[in-house]
Amino acid sequence: MKLAVSVCLGLLSAAWGPALSAADVVVYGGTPAGLCAAIAAAREGASVIVIEPTRWIGGMVTGGLSATDTGRQETIGGLPREFFTRAAQSVPGTPLWYAEPKANLATFRAMLAEAGVTVVTSQSLEGVRRDGSRILEITADGTTYSGQMFIDATYEGDLMAAAKVGYVVGRESRAQYDEDLAGYFPMPIRPRSAEVMASDCPSIGGNGPSYIHGTPSAISGLDEKGKPIFGVVPPPNLQPGDADGLTQSYNFRLCVTDRPELRVPFPQPSAYEPLRYELLLRLIQAHPGIRFGRLFHLGKIAGGKYDLNAQGFFSTDYPGANTAYPDGDAATRARIYQDHIDYIQGMLWFLGHDERVPADLRAQTQRWGLCADEFTDNNFWPYALYVREARRMTGAYIMTQRDLQTDIFKDDSVAMGSFVIDCHIVQRILAEDGTVRDEGSFPDAPALPYQIPYRSLTPKPAECANLLVPVCLSASHIAYCSLRMEPVYMALGHASGLAAVMAARRNQSVQEIDVPTLREKLLSQKAVLELESVRRMPRSSTLPGIVMDEQAAERTGFWVASSFGNAVDGSSRHDENTGKGSKSIRYHLNIPKEGRYEVRVSYTPAANRATNVPVTVIHATGEDTVRINQRTALPEADPFVTIGTYSFHPATGATVVIANQDTDGFVNADAVQLLPR
Repeated sequence: MKLAVSVCLGLLSAAWGPALSAADVVVYGGTPAGLCAAIAAAREGASVIVIEPTRWIGGMVTGGLSATDTGRQETIGGLPREFFTRAAQSVPGTPLWYAEPKANLATFRAMLAEAGVTVVTSQSLEGVRRDGSRILEITADGTTYSGQMFIDATYEGDLMAAAKVGYVVGRESRAQYDEDLAGYFPMPIRPRSAEVMASDCPSIGGNGPSYIHGTPSAISGLDEKGKPIFGVVPPPNLQPGDADGLTQSYNFRLCVTDRPELRVPFPQPSAYEPLRYELLLRLIQAHPGIRFGRLFHLGKIAGGKYDLNAQGFFSTDYPGANTAYPDGDAATRARIYQDHIDYIQGMLWFLGHDERVPADLRAQTQRWGLCADEFTDNNFWPYALYVREARRMTGAYIMTQRDLQTDIFKDDSVAMGSFVIDCHIVQRILAEDGTVRDEGSFPDAPALPYQIPYRSLTPKPAECANLLVPVCLSASHIAYCSLRMEPVYMALGHASGLAAVMAARRNQSVQEIDVPTLREKLLSQKAVLELESVRRMPRSSTLPGIVMDEQAAERTGFWVASSFGNAVDGSSRHDENTGKGSKSIRYHLNIPKEGRYEVRVSYTPAANRATNVPVTVIHATGEDTVRINQRTALPEADPFVTIGTYSFHPATGATVVIANQDTDGFVNADAVQLLPR
């Protein structure tokens, strides 16, 4: 193999280092996953070319997303952790995971230079030449690049698609992979109190979304002529759970500040159209006192800056505007890119200047602005459109909801994920009464720390033998909603870079490499492939007796999913300490044999829990209610408390209800266990 000796000193004629046209590994897409793949391969002695179609490398991590979505941080190791650690250490006082975009860019450049990776920018894919199941070369803006192994690290899956590898765009039906979250998903109105709407959203960075998607109140979606207002569409002819070709909305992750000396006022776009924000105005009017920090999620990063992201009913997400993007040509994507800029800039201008917006909210908006020292070559606007989801490969193994919640262990694991199943709004639809509903989001869908199999990075063997896909990997829409986090992409890029070198050295296909050897190499480079705490975690499938986790129970009212504490199956739910008397979780368990059973419930204790949680057991001779103190600690080995022993009959089963009526703190609900006595 050829040893790469190019040094990345700067941007010269759109290429860093000497212009190579052949390499052991060719990476298309200078995203964080692509850069990690390139660095990993180059450190193994391979020659590597990265081809990035835009002017900028680093994708979302250098292009706006700075409050890193980590999930459980202990699942992140290897090159991703090395990168984020170096980025934080590059500027004193920077917290891990929360470096400024310019620090992230400088860190990537340094790591690429040290590894000797050749990077070419501003070259878009034009064609792919194959010989049977192998890619021989690709052409980008008139330059041909040949390689032994190829990696598609784009957010769109462009190389994968050009190489005729199978993929899908849009949502599967519930029936296709037996996923209860799949398909068309109209959301109910979820009322929020005046106090909540008039408060700022808590900034928790990347440990899971603190925002709540969904419609907070009944708001008309019709104009004076009875037609849908901008951004609202009639409901499609679909049933909940049906498949369609749509995917979650895109936005820009802005880097903003309230430091006067650093702040650049939000610009007015040339294509400003106030009518686009009629629904936003109606939301503001329906919730007097709503704050800027409730309309947008502000994740604090270093340097007095914030990562501004979408949250709630109307924010920087642009539902329905990305439909043509995944399979679109360059002109289509450029139009959608600019349309998103105009839409978000117009929204911020509207909030800061339209006289129909309350004066206090206008003043709050004007206290914020873009950062004068970020994206200075792009009018301070972030580089990267947040393509949350585009194409998804249908590869050797398709990850589904089951792989995130129950079937979480994989013998060929090369990385881990742990983020909640987080789908942003797909579209806004009209209800029968003419009011608006969000569609496609489900904010209470937890995921366990799960292993990601190497097979999900490889095409089917007959389709391509020398291509790896760490970003548009093989997954259903539901699984992708958790997988789509940058540290996960980067970990999969790390694995892909090493796998590509192994396949090239042994003249094998990517499907034939020895995965145990790959795993050993990853572990030697401090990658995280499993968590012992997850192996020890109480699992409903292995506990004795009859067990039902809260994920399978019937919920009344909104309960927030939580991964705090030693919960059965890794998650529980709490009542937000709101809506007292209106929320409950009902467990109905089938009884195989008539008899007496000890009824036990689990919860995750904490100092803010209620001391008087009512647990009602409906049994063969009546019902009984017992109140429990959820501040009381439970043993790690057996996190249950006994409610009592009761008689049950197979014909009626057993019902246990955990409610929040008259409780004096947060009510938590986890699993219910019945032991025969």
